[in-house]
Amino acid sequence: MSPSADPSELWLRRYRPVDDPAVRLFCFPHAGGAASAYLPFARRLAADVDVLAVQYPGRQDRRSEPLIESVDALVDGLLPALLAWADRPVAFFGHSMGATVAFEAARRLPPAAADRLVHLFASGRRSPSVGRRDRFYRFDDELIDEIRRLQGTDSSLLDDRELLDMLLPAIRNDYRAAAAYEHRPGPRLRCPVTVLVGAADPHVTADEAAAWAEVTAAATMVRTFPGGHFYLNDQLDAVCAEVTTTLAAVSTTALTAAPGADPG
Repeated sequence: MSPSADPSELWLRRYRPVDDPAVRLFCFPHAGGAASAYLPFARRLAADVDVLAVQYPGRQDRRSEPLIESVDALVDGLLPALLAWADRPVAFFGHSMGATVAFEAARRLPPAAADRLVHLFASGRRSPSVGRRDRFYRFDDELIDEIRRLQGTDSSLLDDRELLDMLLPAIRNDYRAAAAYEHRPGPRLRCPVTVLVGAADPHVTADEAAAWAEVTAAATMVRTFPGGHFYLNDQLDAVCAEVTTTLAAVSTTALTAAPGADPG
């Protein structure tokens, strides 16, 4: 299948293209994040893994485009791009809000593409089935304090008001989208789910991580790493090793027995 240039060029960034990959790994950024957050994945993962990082509107090279204000609308926009590259086994990796976007995209894959979804990696995010919602910060000072607390952004950037003014609209928008998200009961996934969390993450309890088992009919594994919500910053090698080991099990024969969505 030849990927469609228009949606994929808009929504996806391939920092290290792989011509004949064993699996394509789609990576979904956190609130306020951009595709470039996954450049280190492209450099560290196995040579047969094609990393495609999602670029949301309103940031970096898409900063002139309108922000998208809901998870559902994000999935509406990016799904055609995902499907254009779903010609072989695929896996999703999402961090924080990105895990929610990845989950909703997985649920909306049409049958043929859903059958190729071999794994979902949910990082730094409680299960969608957990009723607790994110907080939306209405005032800049509150939002900046929260960003500092989570330690996911270089403090020098937060001290540069001109740069901060460029970043805050996307961050605020994504926090609003995450806070407004409401899980709707529906088909469970049939692909396995690996949940990756920081041991000191203030936003994900052990029970909330384990609750991902409620949204898939396949196995759910929870992996805990030292660190907080942005444990990825310090545990990148360990996380990439986990992803590499998991995806190494993917094969064409395994695909025929896998995935899709369970109507139960």
